[in-house]
Amino acid sequence: MSEKIKVAIIGSGPAGLTAAIYTARADLNPVVIEGEPSSTSDQPGGQLMLTTEIENYPGFIDGIMGPELMNNFRSQAQRFGATFDTTKVSRVDFSERPFKLWTANQRGDAPAYIADSVIISTGARSLLLNIEKETELIGHGISTCATCDGFFFRDHEIAVVGGGDSALEEAGFLTKFAKSVTVIHRRNELRASKIMQDRALANPKISFIWDSTVTELHGDKSLGGITVTNHITGDKTELAVTGLFVAIGHSPNTDLFKGQIDMDDIGYIITNQGTATNIPGVFACGDVQDHTYRQAITAAGSGCMAAIDIEKWLKQTEG
Repeated sequence: MSEKIKVAIIGSGPAGLTAAIYTARADLNPVVIEGEPSSTSDQPGGQLMLTTEIENYPGFIDGIMGPELMNNFRSQAQRFGATFDTTKVSRVDFSERPFKLWTANQRGDAPAYIADSVIISTGARSLLLNIEKETELIGHGISTCATCDGFFFRDHEIAVVGGGDSALEEAGFLTKFAKSVTVIHRRNELRASKIMQDRALANPKISFIWDSTVTELHGDKSLGGITVTNHITGDKTELAVTGLFVAIGHSPNTDLFKGQIDMDDIGYIITNQGTATNIPGVFACGDVQDHTYRQAITAAGSGCMAAIDIEKWLKQTEG
């Protein structure tokens, strides 16, 4: 039998959990469908569950571990009455209100939830190299965010993988801390804008390895070096880097909503007038609709916005 609810929140990173805190305090009794622990893209707590120490989230003078921060968010939402379903949404129907949501662990054909409104906060995932040891070393020498982790690599030798604006922006930022930064690109020319190329090429701390990919990671508990293979000559080069930043793009977790919600060419949900989507009653917040900032604090801020937007919308709709 379907459970009828006022607010369904899909996803439980900083955006979803902040939305849960605010909607719970507004007595909207949100249900957070938080994801599955075994899933990389749908795991409860989002990408911060793979992050070690966070030093740039306000209020934590000595920093805080990513999982601890997310557990604090979750406990705070529970304190105000949010409930959690530790599964993932397998299907949605936004064609009419109330909206229908099916989950991976439900029984029968009826939707698990029938919701008056929905907040989508499924986030985005960083594209990775898909090589051995990569997942284990994330947060232990491998990162996908220079702004988040660059400080920890002061006086290290660092490599950045990628050739677009994001990769060169990361490389430039990392030169504030690193001894040297090596940009590894699979082609023989950069995809980045001319101004970003000029800045990187003129920076004495940045060097380039062309037509190459990272094929091996060395180290068990932390990164101790990498093997880079030139895919034209087959030559292999060992780099004794202790930091590797992967900047080959992000992919929003929006496959579930394709054909039902307006998205841009990359797949990010388009929002207008705050966090509203093209479907009245469906709102989106966090990295699922933000491909510019991608920070925990901006995601949390947009989660607050979505909660306020949905509370106002429900009042107007219900009269």
